[in-house]
Amino acid sequence: MPLQAVDSRRLYRQIADQIAALIERGEYAAGARLPPERDLARQLGVSRPSVREALIALEVEGYVEVRVGSGVYVVGSRITGGARAMPADSGPFELIKARWLIESECAAMAAKAATKAQVRAMEQALERMRSQRERGVMPLDADRQFHLCIAEACGNSALALVVRTLWDQRTGALFRQLEHHFDTPELWQHAMREHRAIVEAIARHDATGARAAMRRHMVHAGRRFSASWEQGKARR
Repeated sequence: MPLQAVDSRRLYRQIADQIAALIERGEYAAGARLPPERDLARQLGVSRPSVREALIALEVEGYVEVRVGSGVYVVGSRITGGARAMPADSGPFELIKARWLIESECAAMAAKAATKAQVRAMEQALERMRSQRERGVMPLDADRQFHLCIAEACGNSALALVVRTLWDQRTGALFRQLEHHFDTPELWQHAMREHRAIVEAIARHDATGARAAMRRHMVHAGRRFSASWEQGKARR
């Protein structure tokens, strides 16, 4: 039997391509509302996070519009809607899982190895987050700085490089579009409290506490981005 080509596309990309093909064929016309996320997941036999990643990819490419509080609506096909191809980044929920694993260990190592100057750098990044948020600015650059400070303080340059690479995708189009739908002052307030717990554990050299605090932060981030499309921003 001849060998078959291996499909190297990420799962969310395979799902997105299936839905895009239906839109291209006119099965979902412009203005139509797509089936609920849970129904798509059941029909495709995949998880809801994978469907969500696919829908966000389609939104970035211009096929659909996500209306939080209502649903996901078709904008048009690639021909009529001017859809654009998107880089094959890892899905946001894949990234969160990877960060849960890697950054929690970085935090534990940092609790053992961080100098006072490195802890101050973490605190300064957290203060920048607070200041930017108060000015109505999404504090993503300060958030990145905070996590990179921890990675650099862990004392392992290879791990620091991995965290930097994860953050390159964390700030990519796919994750940023997902975050756009759930960005509220309350979200960042929760995130900053979680950051505070992490840096406090590192400052007191509590490796177990730092690992647990980082894991909680990643778990909560995943939950925040998993809220139903049908829930309005004002209720979160």
